[in-house]
Amino acid sequence: MRTYPRPEAGDQPTLLHPAYGSSIKRAPTQPLILIPHTLSELTGPLYGHNPVGETDDLTAQHAGDPIGERIIVAGRVLDEDGRPVPNTLIELWQANSAGRYRHAVDNHPAPLDPNFTGAGRTVTDEQGNYRFITIKPGAYPWRNHPNAWRPAHIHFSLFGPCFISRLVTQMYFPNDPLMPFDPISQSIPNERARQRLISKFDLSLTQPEWALGYRFDFVLRGREATPFEEKR
Repeated sequence: MRTYPRPEAGDQPTLLHPAYGSSIKRAPTQPLILIPHTLSELTGPLYGHNPVGETDDLTAQHAGDPIGERIIVAGRVLDEDGRPVPNTLIELWQANSAGRYRHAVDNHPAPLDPNFTGAGRTVTDEQGNYRFITIKPGAYPWRNHPNAWRPAHIHFSLFGPCFISRLVTQMYFPNDPLMPFDPISQSIPNERARQRLISKFDLSLTQPEWALGYRFDFVLRGREATPFEEKR
């Protein structure tokens, strides 16, 4: 039997974080009821083996170029021992450079970019590598509290070999002054764990005269695990 190193206390976000207003309504107030998984939940669908298409370059999905700072976000998906996790479907979604999502309920008075949808998908290779080309998102107000602004961030969703293995997290950028004021990231008690959500500028990923590079690895388990949204 293999023993997995358990994460340290405070490494994952708390279900109830009163400073994050939505968590008050979302956090369970009763013990969870465990429902046995069926065969279909445990064995499929195998998202990583379905065709993904050319969706990893979010700057090339329309006729024109999107507005904003072009960036490359790349890294690896790893297990707790640093071994690569291949064939993992990664989905990305984000606001545009003005801090607005292409979504019906986003009424933030910032411009939409007709050449930027803000969503992409890719599958990790045999070494667990992934790579996206996108635009650096802008900060935006979100009405959680007076003068509330979300730091620039990118949402990621990772699918394993079956439907119930989905993990969701967010990636932030270095030296963002809004981070200490963001109750979503601050819902992770451990400062060291919060730092694992901040990407690192990587000159080796940068493409000269075209795009800056940021590295962000996903660690699925163990003491160095990436903080993920807890299942409600």
